[in-house]
Amino acid sequence: MNTTSKLWTARFTAILLMAFLFFLCLQLLTAGFPAFVTDIKNNPAQAGLMTTVFMVAAIATRFFVASLMQKMDYKILSLISLGLTAITVGLSLGQDSVAILLLLRVFHGVGFGIITTIFSTMATNIIPPHRLGEGIGYYGMATSVGTSLGPMLALALLQVFSFNMLIAISVGLTLLIMILNIFVKSPRKAVPAKPQKINFREHAFDRDAFTPAILTAFFSITLGGVVSFLRELGKEANLGATISLFFLVLTIVMVVIRPVSGRLYDKYGHKFIIYPAVASGIIGLTLLAVTQNTLTLLVAAAFYGFAYGTVAPTLQAIAVSAVSKEKQGTANAMYFSSMDLGMALGSAGLGLLASYTSYHFIYGFSVIFLVALMLAYTLIFVMKKNPKDQFVETAKEIGI
Repeated sequence: MNTTSKLWTARFTAILLMAFLFFLCLQLLTAGFPAFVTDIKNNPAQAGLMTTVFMVAAIATRFFVASLMQKMDYKILSLISLGLTAITVGLSLGQDSVAILLLLRVFHGVGFGIITTIFSTMATNIIPPHRLGEGIGYYGMATSVGTSLGPMLALALLQVFSFNMLIAISVGLTLLIMILNIFVKSPRKAVPAKPQKINFREHAFDRDAFTPAILTAFFSITLGGVVSFLRELGKEANLGATISLFFLVLTIVMVVIRPVSGRLYDKYGHKFIIYPAVASGIIGLTLLAVTQNTLTLLVAAAFYGFAYGTVAPTLQAIAVSAVSKEKQGTANAMYFSSMDLGMALGSAGLGLLASYTSYHFIYGFSVIFLVALMLAYTLIFVMKKNPKDQFVETAKEIGI
């Protein structure tokens, strides 16, 4: 067998394991910090800032990551970032000053922005081109499982142990990731045909990845509403503790669908899977808008899980495949920044809307963003013969 066509190498498996552990650490603290601050200060606004400053720092950092990746070896940069993360998380141990915790969260966000971009780029660089969709599907599955298990584990641990236990576990897992990273060989960087001077703007932004990044933001706006306000929807619908089953079903469906959707992407192209996936998301959000019982909730989770498990990795694969090998770090940085930005906008905007309407209403309202995604996708990828030229035209139209 030709090794260039092999997906499941030891290096790819190690990268998936590191990504899973890192996202598990992330979500342990994403759920733990707000709960901890609420307990000690009884101030939900300050608790919410713990996530906000983290996401803003991560988004801002990604503008510089691709340029850094061109100048430094992936392994060295990732080890430095993991060390920064372990130190900043460790300094939170026993700390009860909100100002200091916010500052530490900023540095934690910087580490997160760098690591997520590096790990995803390491993965996409070693995935055989004809299996890109499948490989990104597995990578997304690893991060999604870590993202889903983190909050559940954090809330379970906080019932028995103090917040310091979460800190200790997160530091320990980060150190474990560092050890694994030492033994993972960095992918060989693509070298341009002609020597080029490092240009910050060129490595911070790529027009070819712009459109899939924007479409990602449309989807993640709805995801921000699902992650942030599902508990409140459960209270509004009198569903009680069964609301947590939504995330369990969501995770199961994503684990099943991501490898399948990746293979379909590689075999038939993204047009074959994007329409049923977005339609599934619309159905899931519509069911959330009318749910009054557990059965409807779980069916909604299945439909939305199918959408999340398909749309997100598909748009990432489109972004990565639209750029040259040496610009994959830029494409991944733009993808993750758009994902984080959309979730932040969704959480803040839909939360404000819910204060004037209801939690059922905001999920029905969220359908607008998926309809917009589908329309934009159709205009760019279906009605235009050359999607790459349209990427450039779209960017020029908004003055980039």
